[in-house]
Amino acid sequence: MQHPGHDLDDAPPEPAAGLAIIASQQERVRAGATVDGRLLFLAWGVAWLIGYGGLWLATQGLDVYRPPIGAFVLFGVCISGAVVFTIVHALRRSAGVRGPSTTAGAMSGWAWCLGFVVQAAVIGGLVKAGASHELVGIAANGMACLIVGLMYMAAGAFDHQPWLFWLGVWVLVVAGAASTVGMPLTYLVMAVAGGGGFLVGAGIEHLRLRASKAQAGGTAVPA
Repeated sequence: MQHPGHDLDDAPPEPAAGLAIIASQQERVRAGATVDGRLLFLAWGVAWLIGYGGLWLATQGLDVYRPPIGAFVLFGVCISGAVVFTIVHALRRSAGVRGPSTTAGAMSGWAWCLGFVVQAAVIGGLVKAGASHELVGIAANGMACLIVGLMYMAAGAFDHQPWLFWLGVWVLVVAGAASTVGMPLTYLVMAVAGGGGFLVGAGIEHLRLRASKAQAGGTAVPA
């Protein structure tokens, strides 16, 4: 018998429905704390396209390879902007999150930082040893891409993200090809194939998230 004053709508949800609600909320929290690969790939794709493209355009018509300082300033601004955007985005998404994921993220960040610090030291050693501007340019670009490619491959392997692993492979392939064509074509290859690879990665990640959202009934991707 239904107790007077109670409505069937006030009855507690079935256990299965309650678990579904909890899982949905957990998924929303997880998605909200996950770095959006689309934004990062887009930022780096634009940075490489403009930065490397500017270096290549600046060398056109020069008898000797040596881009003007303004081209390197543009390149530095583009790369620095992408780095700052990446850090800010990651910090905002991970704010308030604690546990193994936070520790892994911190370790990954230190790996990126140490890799580029060592790269700068090696390039400084080449300059001190009297290496030509062309050799320094090829070495600096190749080593930076080696770090990026291997880090992406490692992240893809540990996070079970094949698309991220293969993006790292693409960065390494592009860097190898760019190093063999010589300056200033190195910059053109990096702009078109490297920057383009990141933009394609942004598109792939967008499609992957849409598919995940559809499969999870609209709860996997933050609005």
